[in-house]
Amino acid sequence: MAALTDLTLTELVATLARKEASALEVAEAHLGKLDEHRALNAFITETPDRAREMAKASDARRAKGEAGLLEGVPLAIKDLFCTEGVQTTAASHILEGFVPQYESTVTANLWKAGAVIVGKTNLDEFAMGSSNMTSYFGGVENPWKRRGDNRKLVPGGSSGGSAAAVAAYMVPGSTGTDTGGSIRQPAAFCGIVGLKPTYGRCSRWGVVAFSSSLDQPGPLTRTVEDSALLLRGMAGHDPKDSTSAPLAVPDFVAAARNPDIRGLKVGIPREYRVEGTSPEIMALWDNGMEMLKAAGAVPVEVSLPHTKYALPAYYIVAPAECSSNLARYDGVRFGLRVPGKDLIEMYENTRGAGFGKETRRRILIGTYVLSAGYYDAYYRKAQQVRALIARDFKEAFTRCDVLLTPTAPT
Repeated sequence: MAALTDLTLTELVATLARKEASALEVAEAHLGKLDEHRALNAFITETPDRAREMAKASDARRAKGEAGLLEGVPLAIKDLFCTEGVQTTAASHILEGFVPQYESTVTANLWKAGAVIVGKTNLDEFAMGSSNMTSYFGGVENPWKRRGDNRKLVPGGSSGGSAAAVAAYMVPGSTGTDTGGSIRQPAAFCGIVGLKPTYGRCSRWGVVAFSSSLDQPGPLTRTVEDSALLLRGMAGHDPKDSTSAPLAVPDFVAAARNPDIRGLKVGIPREYRVEGTSPEIMALWDNGMEMLKAAGAVPVEVSLPHTKYALPAYYIVAPAECSSNLARYDGVRFGLRVPGKDLIEMYENTRGAGFGKETRRRILIGTYVLSAGYYDAYYRKAQQVRALIARDFKEAFTRCDVLLTPTAPT
């Protein structure tokens, strides 16, 4: 039999169901991988004792015939999800030492399904970054290297620790969050599968907020079927989250197991062939479409005319919401406190010491675009542009079923 750490999430579920290994054995094998790959800096907090406790409880449930969807499967959790009794930092000095007294809905769903936590993964501070280099706890290293070149590579961000942990076989799956590519891009950089679900499919309750109208939890795994299975465990309506979709969770796994895509209309957005895109990426994109055509799919050229405004709109909407969300970190209620001669100076000292350079930059931009005299010119205009971008996609999907695009231009 293959090593337990070599098995995919789906294979592990089947192996545990057949009682070919215990949850404790599976946990120990993956904890060994954490030891082996600690130099990657993929984790901020490791939880070996909790993993063993949860694995023993999982084995006890299975012995009683009470196994859940993900019974005994070890997972890594992005350190943006609040975990009861386990430090949650958002990779920021301002939250170092913060231990929540409650569980995020997504992680609560996973524990209810029988999953086991091995640790909290590293990320860009407050999910602000695309290389995992803005973390207060240091950058994460991609487990992959260029052929013939031993230099370190970034894993992408912000969910870089979650992606690196899966790519290095430390865990078969992990959770991430995606605000502007923070699951999809590190998944691509690390050669794994990352899925940003539709907004509202997974609850945001208990997830440290960056940009509330964009943030969305999702899975990172090594196969599409694994992502379908992990998403099923994560998803579901949550009355505690007013943006949670009140919809039943379909059988994503059954959908992933259907390989028949004959007649599927695959949209190729003409505006995504942007200047400066690597020829390598263009060749991979074209090759991907040829693979789909060989399986019976039909290519359709579509237009997303407002594409060029997407990034500028994001860099107004996201910092504006981050400025509002991060105002709660003031040194009064939780996290870091740096004393001052009065309350205002204590706020200033705490935020100056607690927030990293990139986070401060985004807070300043966001505060500016929300300020009197600039709100209409920037934030309101960005929201209007965002509506036009969304309309482009709705119109494109009247002509095709899916879109095929590169994840990153280089």
